[in-house]
Amino acid sequence: MYISSDLFSMREIEALRSILERVLQQAHSHPVTDVNLVLGELAEVTDVTIRQLWNELSRGTLAEQSRLHIRLIQAEVQCMACFQKYHPSDRQIRCPYCGSFGAKILAGEECFLESIELDHP
Repeated sequence: MYISSDLFSMREIEALRSILERVLQQAHSHPVTDVNLVLGELAEVTDVTIRQLWNELSRGTLAEQSRLHIRLIQAEVQCMACFQKYHPSDRQIRCPYCGSFGAKILAGEECFLESIELDHP
């Protein structure tokens, strides 16, 4: 199947293709009814992009009719200067406590398969 790289980055396509492959392996030839993903607030893909790409990639597979559920994880970073933890606003990593730009991302970059549900006859 051809997916236009004008609409999606190769990284997005490969990440979701890998998730779809895992879903289909776990399905063991049963239709997939629900797919539960975890997506971090700072992930390179958005939930809208994932839904569009999922519809394209799953077409013609056992996951084609599945409902895609996305659980969003809030971003959390830790300042490397003052060690305070905080939620970055508008993807700005600057520390609200000391103004430093050096921060370690603790959560929010996730994009993974959490679980699937199958239609067992």
